[in-house]
Amino acid sequence: MRTVLQITPYYPPHLGGLERVVLHLSRRLAQRHDVRVVTTTLGSGGAPRRAREDGVTVRRHRATEFAHTAIAPGLLGSLLAAPRGAVFHAHCAHALLPETVALAARLRRQPFVLHFHLDVDASGRLGGLLPAYKKHVFGRVARAAAAVIVLTEQQARFVEEAYRVPPVRVHVVPNGVGPEFFRPAPAPAPVTAPADAAGAAATPRPLRLLYVGRLSAQKNIARLLDAISLAESPLRLRVVGGGELDADLRARAAALGLGERIEFTGPLYDGDLLAAYADADVFVLPSDREGMPLAALEAMAAALPVLATDVPGNTELLRGVGLLAAPDPASLAAAVDRLASDPALRGRLAGRSAERASRHTWEEVTRQVELVYRKAGI
Repeated sequence: MRTVLQITPYYPPHLGGLERVVLHLSRRLAQRHDVRVVTTTLGSGGAPRRAREDGVTVRRHRATEFAHTAIAPGLLGSLLAAPRGAVFHAHCAHALLPETVALAARLRRQPFVLHFHLDVDASGRLGGLLPAYKKHVFGRVARAAAAVIVLTEQQARFVEEAYRVPPVRVHVVPNGVGPEFFRPAPAPAPVTAPADAAGAAATPRPLRLLYVGRLSAQKNIARLLDAISLAESPLRLRVVGGGELDADLRARAAALGLGERIEFTGPLYDGDLLAAYADADVFVLPSDREGMPLAALEAMAAALPVLATDVPGNTELLRGVGLLAAPDPASLAAAVDRLASDPALRGRLAGRSAERASRHTWEEVTRQVELVYRKAGI
């Protein structure tokens, strides 16, 4: 048994794909190792700063957030105080944390692993600084890592070219999905109810669309709302999640006159989240870009047809599995109408989802991560 530090700016109950990756990976590594999550209090909902959760020790440092960046001064001290020989495994899709881990590793004269989840685009008032940060700061951190874990072959090529990480240190380890999400593929429900005994005309049953994830700029839920306003088929959209754009998106839905066609539930967890997947007909993901979307994997395990924008991250996971549409409202609306009118297509896509998801278990992901540790000599 060895000590493994999973270092992340955010951790559940903070909602997001990266957070749940760290959660599931930590729990499974804890079956064989002393696993400690080093994170911040951001989005923790009042969770204790020190806790033992499902066999994992969690240390949350007080933090503030500026320009989508977690600032936690105490985090460096926690890393420097870690036991000798501890594995430093840093999860990054944000600035500052990778640099903090690299500094601690250098001071301790030990290697570290960088888990690359997503290369974000510039946004906000300080977004213009991001290209310089990537080139002159993050690139050096990535090249200093003993191993860089990426989610897809496309990401591997990107970090090798953009950040000049030697290919021998880049390892592809996809995301996984928990066993609780798997269910058999159901028969696709028709979009119209059968005629009654008197032969009255069938009443259209709305196609039930589901989105799960953060309400953030990268996810581009506004594009999905616009598509719903353009779609001709009866449908309902359930938006599960929270984030900084929650109020703006609710206002946009009202301005578009979506009314009863849309429901914002806020974040859902455990059985409530499983029930949301089970109640849906189609999972939809309108993102601008993704790493490897965990919610899409969960929907695939639940044997849902997946409709997503044809953008990096979505394309590599869903090509030949889901229905991909150009990233604009009209194309998404046309794809929604196609799914609504074709139960057979939904059935085929559901079967493909279930088959592909079966390859993405957390047990296999954990095995591959441990193999990366060994290859890196950690």
